[in-house]
Amino acid sequence: MTHPAPRSRSPRRVDVRAWLGGIRLSGFMVIMLGLVVLAAFVLVPTLGTYLEQRQRIAALEQAVQVTEEEIAALQTERDRWQDPAYITTQARERLYYVRPGEVVYLVDDDLPDSAKPAEQEPVSDEVVQTATDWMSQLVRSVTAAGLAKTAAIPLIGVPDPTPLPSEPTATP
Repeated sequence: MTHPAPRSRSPRRVDVRAWLGGIRLSGFMVIMLGLVVLAAFVLVPTLGTYLEQRQRIAALEQAVQVTEEEIAALQTERDRWQDPAYITTQARERLYYVRPGEVVYLVDDDLPDSAKPAEQEPVSDEVVQTATDWMSQLVRSVTAAGLAKTAAIPLIGVPDPTPLPSEPTATP
């Protein structure tokens, strides 16, 4: 049994002129192709506008929902403040109001030792050299600020606090 010789895989050349020459365009096909292109030009911007408006509507609906939740929370808070017992409790807790004849004891340091913040250790007893050169960082910072494309916006209507050299300064 003999095996056929392996074929060499070379890329086939496609003659583009012959391929394009085989396509026949009729007048109807040209008109339809033109209508498809025209429809794409007309529909793409309106589709983009539609999607943008849908996103805005969704964002506004979410904002309305958040606002309604805030309104509900404020209404429950308002209803709570209509209750005299709640007002009394708040006055006692926040303002330390007491009824006549009551004795109040305020305890300053009532936290357990585990809940107290740890005292900060001293930073260092020795002088330590920094890992970076502060002078080069300062020069880089000043250079970057000088080469920045934006500048501080001057405040309109706010007087300059520095007096002009020609104006006499008042002494008290």
